[in-house]
Amino acid sequence: MKALAALVLACCVLALPARAQEKVLNVYNWTDYIDPAVVEKFTAETGIRVQYDVYDSLEALEAKLLTGRSGYDIVVPTSEPTFSRLIRAKALAEIDRAKVPNWQSLDPALMARVASSDPGNRFGAIYLWGTIGMGVLPERIKALAPDAALDGWELLFKPANAKRLAGCGITIMDSAIDVIPSVLRYLGRPPASTDAADLALVEKTLMAIRPYVRNFANAGALEALASGQTCLAVTYSGDVIQAQARAKEAGRGVVVGYITPKEGAQVGFDMLAIPADAPNKEAALAFIDFVLRPPMMAAITTVTHYPNAVPATRPLLDPALVGDANIFPPEAKMRTFFTATTVPLAAERTRTRMWARFKAGK
Repeated sequence: MKALAALVLACCVLALPARAQEKVLNVYNWTDYIDPAVVEKFTAETGIRVQYDVYDSLEALEAKLLTGRSGYDIVVPTSEPTFSRLIRAKALAEIDRAKVPNWQSLDPALMARVASSDPGNRFGAIYLWGTIGMGVLPERIKALAPDAALDGWELLFKPANAKRLAGCGITIMDSAIDVIPSVLRYLGRPPASTDAADLALVEKTLMAIRPYVRNFANAGALEALASGQTCLAVTYSGDVIQAQARAKEAGRGVVVGYITPKEGAQVGFDMLAIPADAPNKEAALAFIDFVLRPPMMAAITTVTHYPNAVPATRPLLDPALVGDANIFPPEAKMRTFFTATTVPLAAERTRTRMWARFKAGK
């Protein structure tokens, strides 16, 4: 009987559903920020199923990671301030480069730009990057404000301009982390300023245009531009380029443009990183290595219209994409860009409260 029982048990073990032994990689990334075919190819090659969740703000990502036990194996924080803050909080694992041979594909000059956030580039590889500016519908804006310059933040932050554009819709991304440094730059103040007078001036500037802001949105800004529901949106460059493509495909006469502010745009590098408590670190390393392959990264840039940090992708991309200065800015333009840096906790709280008042309009 014991022999029979052992045989039955063995058969039961062999008959366990394949899913019980399945390898799963849990990814937490920005909305509309990957080529789904790349994820499918990773699973086909490795046998690792990908559970893919999305967020639409850095605040949402930080809340997940800093509470611990998020269950994610791959996250994609922006270099400043989130990525550097997570490193200091010991919320990320150091990457074993020996298990990521395609690390050598990364552009050393771009990786050097994020070394101030991650000395030695120990905790992350650049995934995609872009700037924060304004997506616009130039024809509608010119009809309402023919004398307004379409080259800088004055188009929005000058109340007289915002008032004229209110009728066609103004959308601002719901992220104090991303917007406040740009306002400071527009005002000629350091983007990381903690000076009370500087922050008071930021609040005064924002409150002056608040009556004319239709809504606050992150992922929704893309569709609002593409469909013509808003004529000015403060958002990420890649989202605007995606909106351009969608508007063109729709064929409804909506023409979308992107303004890289003349004052200098905030540039952000989104990093492939592994949470310190990730349950599947080996699978995460395999995923990073897979994504950094030039054909995979080229496919991701083609779908998202965000630039990557793998120079070998250039010959694989549509020349029109490579030649678009809003996607791959020339070096002279890049020298005007700035990165937001982490501010002390007290200043962060001040900014958060200011943002809440701005959204509430009081």
